[in-house]
Amino acid sequence: MISLTESAATKLKSHLEATNKNFVRIGVRGGGCSGFTYFMDSQDGHENSDRLIESLGVTIVIDSKSYLYLMGTSIDYIDDLSSTGFKFINPSAKRTCGCGESFSV
Repeated sequence: MISLTESAATKLKSHLEATNKNFVRIGVRGGGCSGFTYFMDSQDGHENSDRLIESLGVTIVIDSKSYLYLMGTSIDYIDDLSSTGFKFINPSAKRTCGCGESFSV
């Protein structure tokens, strides 16, 4: 399962409303200093092979390959003096880079 914190759900709902989109796609791509990078994007539709996950009123779309790397992940939204943005808390990550945008398993 993949879940959102209250602050992440609030920020994503606001973004989806402002962009007139229905879903948030999350996933992983090869790259970054640790091997994989996270990505997020808003979109209107999804593929038949995608998994749809509902968390706090936000529908998350994720491809099957990314789902394997993100099972159990929680996504938070941080807004403080030192950083602002979405933070992936991934229990499968064995190592993360200093910026927190890439990981390895």
